[in-house]
Amino acid sequence: MVKKCISLIQNYSSSELKLRQIHAFSLRHGIRPNDPDVGKHLIYSLVSLSAPMSYAHNIFSRIRSSNVFIWNTMIRGYAESENPKPALQLYYQMQASCIEPDTHTYPFLFKSIAKLADARVGETVHSTVIRNGFDSLVYVQNSLLHMYAACGLVDSAYKVFELMAERDVVAWNSVINGFAFNGKPNEALTLFREMWLEGVEPDGFTVVSLLSACAELGALALSRRVHVYMVKIGLTENLHVNNALLDLYAKCGSIREARKLFDEMKERNVVSWSSLIVGLAVNGFGEEALQLFKDMEREGLVPSEVTFVGVLYACSHCGMVDDGFNYFMRMKEEYGISPRIEHYGCMVDLLGRAGLVKESYEYIQNMPLQPNAVIWRTLLGACTIHGLLTLGEYARAQLLQLEPGCSGDYVLLSNLYASEQRWYDVHILRTKMLREGVKKIPGYSLVEVGNHVYEFVMGDRSHPQSEEIYVMLAEITKRLKLEGYAPHTTNVLADIEEEEKENALSYHSEKIAIAFMLLKTAPGTPIRIVKNLRVCADCHLAIKLISKVFEREIIVRDRSRFHHFRYGSCSCRDYW
Repeated sequence: MVKKCISLIQNYSSSELKLRQIHAFSLRHGIRPNDPDVGKHLIYSLVSLSAPMSYAHNIFSRIRSSNVFIWNTMIRGYAESENPKPALQLYYQMQASCIEPDTHTYPFLFKSIAKLADARVGETVHSTVIRNGFDSLVYVQNSLLHMYAACGLVDSAYKVFELMAERDVVAWNSVINGFAFNGKPNEALTLFREMWLEGVEPDGFTVVSLLSACAELGALALSRRVHVYMVKIGLTENLHVNNALLDLYAKCGSIREARKLFDEMKERNVVSWSSLIVGLAVNGFGEEALQLFKDMEREGLVPSEVTFVGVLYACSHCGMVDDGFNYFMRMKEEYGISPRIEHYGCMVDLLGRAGLVKESYEYIQNMPLQPNAVIWRTLLGACTIHGLLTLGEYARAQLLQLEPGCSGDYVLLSNLYASEQRWYDVHILRTKMLREGVKKIPGYSLVEVGNHVYEFVMGDRSHPQSEEIYVMLAEITKRLKLEGYAPHTTNVLADIEEEEKENALSYHSEKIAIAFMLLKTAPGTPIRIVKNLRVCADCHLAIKLISKVFEREIIVRDRSRFHHFRYGSCSCRDYW
């Protein structure tokens, strides 16, 4: 009877319901609930179906003499479920029961640790793997790499990678992905080049990681090469890869290419629509983003939380206050989406941008969620733009409690004091920064020429062509002044002479980057810049004029949005 039941399980295990029926049949025919053979096959089939683990665990708990295969299957089941924590508990129970883990135990265990992002436990299990002599096995090493990368310990992942005698595409993908998603895009691209030189054929997962690294750097030319490679190896039908490419074009400010790719995609899901809606919104094309949302609804797709972030962002940057509140209400009532802090942040920004700063403060006071630092920082930014000092100081006080060490908040308040000519308060604030060890994040600008990404900082003279760059800077300033340009010196937060302030503004990193690109690229070619901080008012004014005088489209991605400068105007409509 045991053999018959096992045969039934092997041949008719297409659903959990059928497995339950076979289980009931076995019990009715006298097979004990704790039979290890039937139990083993039932558990394996349930896990393979990704069925809820409660039923498999119920069977497992009745088996007294479980072997390592059954323990591994249970660990695998939990590792692949939405709740991986019991996999760790099973591992500890397994050791307490004197069941020795084997080569199949650790890959699933590391997978569960990766999901939990528990680096300390991962390091402990890693040491056990070394003691047990399993650290040289490729599939154990691959899961170890993935674990460290998922926990953000990319340096540890790279050390494991370097020690591997055999490195398959999975190993390369894990480390490239780890670098790409942990703020090290340059390292990801360098490793990809090494992978290519070693003759390892990239796959779809490699391409997605590579596109993420390119997006972080704003490396559009390299991204286009990756796109060509996708076509060459037949990845253009891969929805996941296409979505990553769509997101990349949007993040590089190439919204026309993003739209073209979207229109050419044979298969599109909610992620595809949401990526383009968000992309259009952050690039300053709010009306187009809202039209696309309407098209999405007509197609019968159900928008996600991310979709509505894009929709509300678009309303905010278009000054559509009433529409923003209508969409917010529809999100809750029509689609049953509970607003998250990101949605409330968009509403605070919507009111602040429209000049309704006091109403924005009242909205924060009445929010059902506890406002976080981003909410108060949004209010502080609105106060800085609209000159509301008292409310700005209150927002700063809230930020001091939540994130006391954020240099950007000091800069925002300094801007507010400086705009009121309150230099003593600026001095007090700077002194406080020094006393508390708060360091201002250095600004930098990235540009791409000839598949190489160049970085410039304020007053940068490290580039071999510095002399030519500064001659071009002087030429830019001269031609802008003929157009009526007057430096926006209130952004220089020091009580110094106007001439000194003008000199300080001339050497901001984005201006140096533009001078470099005017030298290195053909007339009429678009210039793309990635800036790690918010672009200042003077640079914004100057770049508008540069786009007109030099007849260039200039796309700047700063910390919060895109600025598309053309013919002397900007897509942000001078509110950012």
